[in-house]
Amino acid sequence: MTVRKHTWLITGCDKGMGYDFAETLLAAGDAVVITARDKGNIAPLLDTYPDTAFGYSLDITDSAATQAVVQSAEALTGGIDVLINNAGYGLLGSIEATTPEEYRPLFEVNFFGAAEMTRALLPYMRQRRSGYIINTTSIGGFAASPAFGFYAASKFALEGFSEALALETAALGIRVTILEPGSTRTDFAGGSMARAARQIADYDSTPVKLTLDRMAARHGAQPGDPKRIAKILLKFSRMASPPLRFATGDDGISRMYAKLTATKDEADQYQQLGLAVAFESDVDLDQV
Repeated sequence: MTVRKHTWLITGCDKGMGYDFAETLLAAGDAVVITARDKGNIAPLLDTYPDTAFGYSLDITDSAATQAVVQSAEALTGGIDVLINNAGYGLLGSIEATTPEEYRPLFEVNFFGAAEMTRALLPYMRQRRSGYIINTTSIGGFAASPAFGFYAASKFALEGFSEALALETAALGIRVTILEPGSTRTDFAGGSMARAARQIADYDSTPVKLTLDRMAARHGAQPGDPKRIAKILLKFSRMASPPLRFATGDDGISRMYAKLTATKDEADQYQQLGLAVAFESDVDLDQV
């Protein structure tokens, strides 16, 4: 059986996971609309795959530019089958030390940029009654870590958005997957990681300091291979029912299970108290 080739649109391909995703999918024979802040960064892919790689410069926080890129790409390719909202960056620092000037731009990229790209493409997918949207969050978008409070918040927002999106669009033939990478060998812990300018000494004796030190040591030694992730996403794109959530790596999967277990245990422990809020409850809360 011949498998129909797909056309993908991937954001944030200047380097790292986005670039590796695009390269892997192009090598597999699919077409890819590649967006990057600096189009020069994706020139090698455009030169190597002149018939199937289509490049655009895009600042994902510019809604008008996003609309224009989607309109152009739809006309140029005949239709986008798969969207990967990949553009994003990290922000390290305690919640107290991080300022609005540092965390608001993070949300503009990690959440609002992805939301606007999705909204720009949805009318086309809805009209075709077909499409697949992959929103790249992080295992940190499912289980937060100290020193990643605002980063986790931006990714939790995208996860909630994606859950609702999946429920809204399933009947329209549009599938959704939340990609939750664990530790993956990209530039995330390097140039794609911002740090709060302020540090508060009291947090040096908390898990915040441990996270800051661990991230610096981990850069370049992450076990996850982004090209192997891309090959799995290629398989998902051919599935009628791909997973809603896909966590990767030993650390990602173990953190997911740890949170699920802890959440279930806590829900079990307080279930009866939670049910006791009903008007008709006969539980005496003064005696609990």
